[in-house]
Amino acid sequence: MNQSVVVVDYGIGNVFSVCNALKQIGAEPQLTRDIPTILQAERVILPGVGAFGRAMDALRGFGLDEALGSYVATGRPFLGICIGMQVLMDSSLEFGAHAGLGFIPGTVERIPSVDKAGDPLRVPHISWSKVKPATGVLPEQWQSTPLSGDEDHQEFYFVHSYHSKPSDASNLLAVVDHGGNDVTAAITKDNIVGVQFHPERSGLAGLNLLGRFMGSL
Repeated sequence: MNQSVVVVDYGIGNVFSVCNALKQIGAEPQLTRDIPTILQAERVILPGVGAFGRAMDALRGFGLDEALGSYVATGRPFLGICIGMQVLMDSSLEFGAHAGLGFIPGTVERIPSVDKAGDPLRVPHISWSKVKPATGVLPEQWQSTPLSGDEDHQEFYFVHSYHSKPSDASNLLAVVDHGGNDVTAAITKDNIVGVQFHPERSGLAGLNLLGRFMGSL
């Protein structure tokens, strides 16, 4: 199996941590913002931390918004991580209104600041948490994604104040509990998967997820 994967370098965050995690599972990551290299890649990962608007400014500044759209249209596997997941949406309300890549219809909104009883919750949401399939996700659908596995023992590392809200419920793949509220943990559409948590900081569970993504061809 070909173990090559492009990690998009657009100056936003945790690219070296992602590359190191990929190397741990035997993958061969190529960190680049070179558009021809991205377009020819067999797999692409878009990582990122920070604010939505800054991430989109960087992507547009390097011409990567159009390049990623062309790559996604090939049908080859694509994984977005944290901000790299959020920018897949149409827009965000973080620090004003910002347009996203529009690969998955919907918005990015602030996570709830109160629990189901009305008591205040800590925002940002920082935790090691289990995720579960979103309502309506069938077992066979779940098993075909990188999140498949022993869900009862998989905890992932979250640190975020906003989450993706797909317009179409079929694009919501997984949720995480935040004070009794279901907060988006993962989204999907066709060849795209996005995760809000950080697999590169999630120990064995994160490495297993990256391994399943690498086996998605």
